[in-house]
Amino acid sequence: MIDRGERLVCAADGRLLATRLLRADRWLHRLRGLIGYPPLAPGEALWIEPCSQVHTHFMGYPIHAVFLDRVGCVRRVAGPLPPWRVSPHVRGARVVVEFPAGAPLALAVGERLLAVSAVP
Repeated sequence: MIDRGERLVCAADGRLLATRLLRADRWLHRLRGLIGYPPLAPGEALWIEPCSQVHTHFMGYPIHAVFLDRVGCVRRVAGPLPPWRVSPHVRGARVVVEFPAGAPLALAVGERLLAVSAVP
């Protein structure tokens, strides 16, 4: 996972969804995901690209998954996904953003999410 100093916001209203956005956009990082890592802290999220389906095998904690299309619009919100489960495959998804289970996600299909620099 790579920390590029980004956060995740809702494009429509500027609502902050994650204060620390981690990236898994290389093959090995996508393959591993959160396996072997402690649960994401409140305010953290993992951006996996390209990706249209995730699993929680070998993880000891649940997650929420938000599926985005090529322009960052929400296609589906899934979760909480307990350990040893597979999410649905979401047609048209290009990105999956994983959040800690229980994160306050009030997202609707069609909302656009943006990764922005945390440095002003």
